[in-house]
Amino acid sequence: MASNQDKTHNFEDSDVDIDEDGDELDVDEAWNDWNADENDENDDDDSEFKCLFCNFNFTSSDSMIQHCDSTHHFDFACLKKSLGLDFYGCFKLVNYVRAMVAQNSCWSCGHQCKSNQELLNHLHETKVSQEMKLLWDDDRYLQPFMEGDSLLYSFDQDEDFEEDECMQSVDEEELSRIVGEAKKLSSILGDVQKICSDDEVMVDADASSPTDSNREVTKVMPSTSIGSSSREAVVNGVDVGRDLSDAMKKNLSLRASFGRVAASEIKKVNESYFGSYSSFGIHREMLSDKVRMDSYSQAILKNPSLFGGAAVMDVGCGTGILSLFAAQAGASRVIAVDASEKMVAVASQIAKENGFLRNASTCKGSKQSSDVVEVVHGMIEDIEKTISIKPHTIDVLLSEWMGYCLLYESMLSSVLFARDRWLKPGGAILPDTATMFAAGFGRGCTSLPFWENVYGIDMSSVGKELAKDAAEHPIVDFVDNNDIVTETASLKNFNLATMKIEDMDFTSSIVLQPKSTSVAESGDKKHGLTWCHGVVLWFDNGFTSRFCKEMSANLSTSPYTPKTHWAQTIFTFREPILLSSGRLDVKSSAVVGTDSCPASKIEVRISIARAPQHRAIDISMETSAVSHDCRRQAWPVQIFNLS
Repeated sequence: MASNQDKTHNFEDSDVDIDEDGDELDVDEAWNDWNADENDENDDDDSEFKCLFCNFNFTSSDSMIQHCDSTHHFDFACLKKSLGLDFYGCFKLVNYVRAMVAQNSCWSCGHQCKSNQELLNHLHETKVSQEMKLLWDDDRYLQPFMEGDSLLYSFDQDEDFEEDECMQSVDEEELSRIVGEAKKLSSILGDVQKICSDDEVMVDADASSPTDSNREVTKVMPSTSIGSSSREAVVNGVDVGRDLSDAMKKNLSLRASFGRVAASEIKKVNESYFGSYSSFGIHREMLSDKVRMDSYSQAILKNPSLFGGAAVMDVGCGTGILSLFAAQAGASRVIAVDASEKMVAVASQIAKENGFLRNASTCKGSKQSSDVVEVVHGMIEDIEKTISIKPHTIDVLLSEWMGYCLLYESMLSSVLFARDRWLKPGGAILPDTATMFAAGFGRGCTSLPFWENVYGIDMSSVGKELAKDAAEHPIVDFVDNNDIVTETASLKNFNLATMKIEDMDFTSSIVLQPKSTSVAESGDKKHGLTWCHGVVLWFDNGFTSRFCKEMSANLSTSPYTPKTHWAQTIFTFREPILLSSGRLDVKSSAVVGTDSCPASKIEVRISIARAPQHRAIDISMETSAVSHDCRRQAWPVQIFNLS
């Protein structure tokens, strides 16, 4: 269940055509509404503000601008303020961006992409400078690029901007004061927390989510440290029991407020994440992924002994096709759970039309009458509010939870929650294994070759600039196996039947050995010289014989196998490293990994952890080149964020 740029759109409440009143949707009515949404996707009568980069529409300019900032790294408010843009400057900027997007070109760096999807993956944060105004300082951008573009007439010239400046000044001043106070008290607060750690005030990041898997908790302060008459503590000679100063209490109150703000942001991320799966285009992409569908259908339909008479739970069911596979395989009950209200209506309708919807009469003309599939709306951590399921009564837990780089989206934590709550002892979880792999890639996987000859013009300076930018941002793209220049290394193995949520955060060290057959374009065939420009990650998922006894299956996103919608994830070195598969005579003073001293191998230490930004992951990469005489050259750690 990879999430591409289209899957992480940020919506304000009621801005997108999704029912928010909490009433239960009639299946047929919701299906018709969903179809109407698809047919009227660009209908300005319903949603008149079209995103600058993707096909989503909004009913207000504010929500659209916020979406562009959070999802596409385009901070309109920052550009307007930093560059001092007046009405006409904003007018030109909007038309310029729309014109660039129509050409699948990056508005800030000019990088030409092959498709809109590639452009969405490429978009990045940009350092604002006055020179940027030259990009759209052309009167042709005074002509609206898109007919009836409501955004062009939604921003005021001066009033709103001046008010924002005033408010920002006040906020920054207050924040500065708070930070100063917090620094003075941080030592005492820390010691108090150690003493009173058994009684904490917690700020729930998602009041409706009772599990650590989909909520974050902000520790505010031991409750006994505030206004406690029965307990006192002295830390560093200071009485911090009931005599805790008013300033400290105020500081704690502010921390609690900040925690509530963080909780609100996480809730918005969840709403945007699940709301984004209301787009049928995303589901078409996944359903069209033959590797994905073949592996799941084989694991389910070819193992009747596992599914016959079984109680099955499908976490994140989407259109419900995996749930229907389970019903076809003989399951007695299938609980299909999804947090997207629209897709629950769609999955219910599909199950009904195929004769599998529980408690529904068989449709006319249907060949099936199993009536085993229940489609439940809600996050998996909350569904007990909607449906009664006894703990440890599920025979098979089914989910397609994988994101880019395997762990992006952090949906695995929800699957593990469901496993611990409802799966029977010895019950099956599919898939039951996941393995991350890594390999070094060569120059052909970068944009350098393209820019060196653009219709006979050397534009390599652009390629070098893009390579520098790529060293700071992960790239999701397809890698040609011919561009892999090292042997494959196993980075991390997960046993889904036994792993814990904290195992999602890990550090692993690998050694990348040069391929004996890889030779760079200008390399030396005798010594097998080749440049390694970075590391590419991919993953496999196993439906092993542990549970799939009749027929096992494997889902691979490797560059050596047919393409999947997950592609691969690319992490570029700051500097390329020259590898040699043969031993060379080199100067002992030469830098390892260069022409003067090619490396014999590359040692890489990779850490992956769930990021503070909800559903994102942080990746750090430490790289060292090792020569044939065991000398080393290390580079500073690189930090990437996949969001």
